[in-house]
Amino acid sequence: MRKTLIALSVALAAAHGVAAQSYTLVSPDGSTSATIAVTADGGLAYSVHRDGRTMLAPSPLGLRTSIGDFGPGLRIVAADTATIRRSYDQTRIKRSHVDYAARSLRLTAVNAAADTLGVEFRVADGGDVAFRYLMPRQRGGELGAVTVLGEHSGFALPEGSTAFATPQSPPMEGWKRTKPSYEEVYAVDVPVGTPSQYGLGFTFPALFRTASGGWVLLGETGVDSRYVGSRLADADSAGVYRIAFPMDGENNGNGDTTAAMGLPAATPWRTITTGSTLAPIVETTVAWDLVEPLYEATEAPRAAKGTWSWILWQDESINLADQKAYVDLAAAMGYDHVLVDNWWDTRIGREGIEELVGYARDKGVGVMLWYSSSGWWNDIVQGPTGVMCSSIERKKAMRWMQGIGVRGIKVDFFGGDKQETMRLYEDILADANEYGIAVIFHGCTMPRGWERMYPNYVGSEAVLASENMVFSQWFADTVEAPAATLHPFIRNSLGSMEYGGTILNRHLSRDNRSGVRRRTSDAFQLATAVLYQNPVQNFALAPNNLTDAPAEAIGFMRRVPTEWDETLYIDGYPGRYAVIARRSGPDWYIAGASALAEPIELRLRLPMLAKGDSVRVLADADADGTLVQRTERVGSPDAFEITLRPGGGFVIEKNEKL
Repeated sequence: MRKTLIALSVALAAAHGVAAQSYTLVSPDGSTSATIAVTADGGLAYSVHRDGRTMLAPSPLGLRTSIGDFGPGLRIVAADTATIRRSYDQTRIKRSHVDYAARSLRLTAVNAAADTLGVEFRVADGGDVAFRYLMPRQRGGELGAVTVLGEHSGFALPEGSTAFATPQSPPMEGWKRTKPSYEEVYAVDVPVGTPSQYGLGFTFPALFRTASGGWVLLGETGVDSRYVGSRLADADSAGVYRIAFPMDGENNGNGDTTAAMGLPAATPWRTITTGSTLAPIVETTVAWDLVEPLYEATEAPRAAKGTWSWILWQDESINLADQKAYVDLAAAMGYDHVLVDNWWDTRIGREGIEELVGYARDKGVGVMLWYSSSGWWNDIVQGPTGVMCSSIERKKAMRWMQGIGVRGIKVDFFGGDKQETMRLYEDILADANEYGIAVIFHGCTMPRGWERMYPNYVGSEAVLASENMVFSQWFADTVEAPAATLHPFIRNSLGSMEYGGTILNRHLSRDNRSGVRRRTSDAFQLATAVLYQNPVQNFALAPNNLTDAPAEAIGFMRRVPTEWDETLYIDGYPGRYAVIARRSGPDWYIAGASALAEPIELRLRLPMLAKGDSVRVLADADADGTLVQRTERVGSPDAFEITLRPGGGFVIEKNEKL
């Protein structure tokens, strides 16, 4: 009936020469709405509201393509709605079971040349809005391919909003000309319209706080080999952040900046998560709600914890003796694997790796191997190089790894967001799946629904991660703590984040006496094991931590899961402090970290606890960061009191065994 009424309204508007056409789509729970309208110049625009607040002001829609412009001068000829309800189970994300309810609207528009563009909107319970473009075969079905040159799509934040976003870096700069690596420092709470650091816009995802106190998280999902990865251009004179395509220089100039598609085709989804509080931002599953698996896993990847020598012992540790020491550490911790980083091909060799895999197998430990992605788009010499970029060499290597029992690979140093690079990500994942190999990406773009799309994908870096602690005292002094209070609300909210952290050394070096000094407390470090979500965690522990780190910290690092059944926002403000709760089976882990200069006394509402529950608390005893562990009975779960110290943190565990 609804379809009939909308189609009738379109027909009547056309018959009476009415230029304005408007459609409002409301989520099943009634909290969120999107209005799509034809503008005075015949373009399409949309706006988003949540709980009576304007989250996005009228924002442009449309594509520029090789067969014509679908911007101004459009005419809507059909509209269809539907209600969508479905449930799915998904490992490797923040929630293992998802019930999805949304309403959809598909508009069909034609331009002056009578070519057709579809626009599909979804408005879901929980505050998620998404849209994408649909393009059928054109001109009587004779035209079957199109190149998307760019998009009119944009996001108009209400006046007075502020932004939390990381800038897009110039291509072919930085170490070994590997940028963009999506490893830049965030702009925090800056007025909307503030130019980005390099004048090249911002990478997805980006978070905004509206003047009315609402929150908006922008992202995209469903990007695969059939499109480019996008970003946000700097706001234009009207305050609109528009979709920007890759830069010419990415991938060393190889490949087009446009997207070539065979028709019929659909673009990736642009996602808009809205909330009156930060809870919908933290808890959203929009990145996975809108996509489906592209193939079946030959061997389902498992949640896993690993050790990793390179982060503290660096290149010199890539030798057989040191790797066996880290295998021993993994075995002592009850961990799944050891990650062997760059240079293993020349410093250990294949025969040495085969020996290491056998040694690890005898101790119940697996092995993951590092590879460079590169072939011709940067100056990386760390090996193995020239393998993952070649279908023939890649399959040879994967066949060898499968034969000796290697569990996964970490592939590093990609070249940008061009369609050519997106094809490489997909090719590596698809080939690895054929050999039962799990894949982590580093020096890479933001994942876009990949946990669901690619069953053997287990995480991406795409963030200033733990290695920056080793390289820079400035990072340890000024960036680490604020970043930990940003990632749960932004980067990690829309995709798994392989940070490689939780450092228990006081100094980031092999001897634990020299090098960069860690400024954050042990409790802070333990909290990041919960705050940062990734199904495979390569923690920055060292063999010496078995004897020089607090026994309570080692015990926690043995217990903490890496795969979660539920995630809840508890408290916080991006850039200041963050408190997040995650559930694994019946057990809850509530973690907090602070970047504030002064202690803060928190009164937390913890709905997963009940009066009288026994909980384990790991926290800072005092200002010097001494870790203490205590067991206490919950008084009021609506007012659980705990102190969060500067550069400090805490973890509250509700465990059935307590």
